[in-house]
Amino acid sequence: MADSQLRICTLNCWGLAVVSKYRKERVAAIAQALSDSSYDIVALQELWVYSDYELVKAKVVHRFPYAKFFHGGALGAGLVFLSRFPIVGATSHPYSLTGSPLDALGGDWFVGKAAVSVLLAHPILGQLQVFNTHLYARGGESGPEYLRAHRLVNAWELAKLVRQSAEGGRYVISVGDFNSVPTSFPVAIIKDHSGLRDAWADTHPNAPETASPNMAPLDAIHTFGVTADSPLNTYSAGKPLDGYARQFMGKRLDYVLYRPPIHSLGSSRSPVLEPMQSDVVFTEHVPGKLYSFSDHFGLEATFSIKLPGGQPGDVNNLSDIEAPAPAPDNLTENPSQEVSLARNLEPNPHPGLSDVSITTLIQALTTCYRLSRSSSRFHLSLFFGSLFAVIGLIIGSAWLPYSWINPIFLLATTALAWLATTMLYVGFLYENYEANTLVNIIEELELYRGNIRSD
Repeated sequence: MADSQLRICTLNCWGLAVVSKYRKERVAAIAQALSDSSYDIVALQELWVYSDYELVKAKVVHRFPYAKFFHGGALGAGLVFLSRFPIVGATSHPYSLTGSPLDALGGDWFVGKAAVSVLLAHPILGQLQVFNTHLYARGGESGPEYLRAHRLVNAWELAKLVRQSAEGGRYVISVGDFNSVPTSFPVAIIKDHSGLRDAWADTHPNAPETASPNMAPLDAIHTFGVTADSPLNTYSAGKPLDGYARQFMGKRLDYVLYRPPIHSLGSSRSPVLEPMQSDVVFTEHVPGKLYSFSDHFGLEATFSIKLPGGQPGDVNNLSDIEAPAPAPDNLTENPSQEVSLARNLEPNPHPGLSDVSITTLIQALTTCYRLSRSSSRFHLSLFFGSLFAVIGLIIGSAWLPYSWINPIFLLATTALAWLATTMLYVGFLYENYEANTLVNIIEELELYRGNIRSD
């Protein structure tokens, strides 16, 4: 039966208006490829332009009759779901920290970086909650962890949402662009606390630790799951690469992660979701063109759904399995609460983060907090300096010796007033918000660590 397998694809479309090269042509090509595909679920990132979403939706409606575009931030979340199965609920959790408003080139603060999800009605699994996310980009892979503090916060919040979903009796799949390599601390937080498993790693258990000197870039893609910074991608070919990307001829930043509901662990009467195959896709050029589909490659995973006794799922023979959890009347979550039902529901509770990991995370966030307070003081000093300069210019304009100086004074006064307003907003509103958010998460982690140590 078709429902005994589940095929899912994730792709960062690089669909920024104006900035992204050949955006309309690439989106149209992506829509055509998805229309011809055999996927059951597709999750897209960076599809920010709503007309692009409408184009894709219209093109694939025969394959994916259910679709969801998530709005968010000043420029949109860029996150989209396409599904063969009915979408019975949807939710969005905007991340608490996603960069600074001063980082206009990075742009993360202006868009709706979030963990969004849809609840699907699957004929065998029952409730299947699929998360789609795009984590904060700045911070790279090397150097101290506080450089990636905002991404660490994203990872912690996503891990909590996934764990809460599993505790609620749902099968969970989490996909997207994590902006983190597999060995990074953010990925460890997500996997350790949520109990998610990596479909790529599970289906490629014998991958070598590093690329051989004579390995071809295409072989590296299919050996290490490279989805970004590959020399075969026309948008990253020739760009300076860090040591990690040079070692593997690119990076694996995109993931398909999965887990069963907590109540099914140790049970012999629940369906088993098991990865069969995982591949990097959209590696070729757009048909008839000399450019890639996106600056990322896509990632697909195929799962088998086995019933008790190890038999493939058959929607006509479900009498011997546990009834799947019913769809809820309300999908709304309370992500600020750390649910602690795992010890009661889970026969073999997932240990979650280790004491060492929690301590490392707290230290990184504490350092970021101190830097935020220092930055706030600096920006507020610029505010007061600019304010006094504006007052001085206004007073001094009464004694201008020549009329041609007036426009210069007016221009300088306007620029200083803009600078003062910006520094007040950043130094007082944003950086106080950042510091308070970090304090809340640090205290939450300290409570979590205390509970672990008391067990």
